[in-house]
Amino acid sequence: MRGENITRVSTFILLGFPTAPRLQLLLFLLVLLIYLSVLVENLAIILTVWSSTSLHRPMYYFLSIMSTIEIWYVCDIIPKMLDGFLLQRKHITFVGCMTQLYFFSSLVCTECVLLASMAYDRYVAICHPLRYQVIMTTGLCVQLVVLSFASGFTISVIKVYFISSATFCGSNVLNHFFCDISPILKLACTDFSTAELVDFILAFMILVFPLVATILSYGHITLAVLLFMYVRPQAIDTRSSNKLISVLYTVLTPILNPLIYCLRNTEFKEALRKALGLSHAPPP
Repeated sequence: MRGENITRVSTFILLGFPTAPRLQLLLFLLVLLIYLSVLVENLAIILTVWSSTSLHRPMYYFLSIMSTIEIWYVCDIIPKMLDGFLLQRKHITFVGCMTQLYFFSSLVCTECVLLASMAYDRYVAICHPLRYQVIMTTGLCVQLVVLSFASGFTISVIKVYFISSATFCGSNVLNHFFCDISPILKLACTDFSTAELVDFILAFMILVFPLVATILSYGHITLAVLLFMYVRPQAIDTRSSNKLISVLYTVLTPILNPLIYCLRNTEFKEALRKALGLSHAPPP
């Protein structure tokens, strides 16, 4: 840095969505409603799966783990958003920012691997139905879940280590509503090409390998049943500082996932009605 004095950044300011105070209050109420809905939906899924013996099968076991991840996910991001909307406290310490980034990255990576595990479960159920009970044992399910968490949290340790090792000076304003990788690296005042390269390689590994496994699993399913199905494409937006796009996967996706995976499932809805005591009594 040519020998000049450097004042290192110890606190970041999350710019969020700068709007009029009334709109800030409206955003607070809207995000709070979504936050509570995500918690209620996913807690209902977890409690229903674990309390209904008819759902004690690998598919629902994975869904309950997915709901757990969704709860942790929104609890990492949304409370700070709400604090910024209501009390305008947009400061976050460097350590707090790196911690938020670590858990955000870890949970996203874990979810990618877990989705591949769920695809493998469906592949075995459809392509090898007679061997399903033998292959998809409780032990294998636990191993797949442990693998998902271990890979996700380990990879994120490496990513956050290289990002936090960069020198941050000058501006401390993050043009985002949470600590994401791209806006953080934009504030680095030293060469961060190594951190970017490490982030790219690890992101490639954690996204591509599970994606290939998922495609292969569903490819075999399609060939086995000769059935076309709708799939949800996933695209990586390199402009991750786009806050509107980030809202989709940090706020809206967690509230939609329970509807997609569980609440459209007839067997799950019946178990949920029984758990709530709303099942219809048999006719006399």
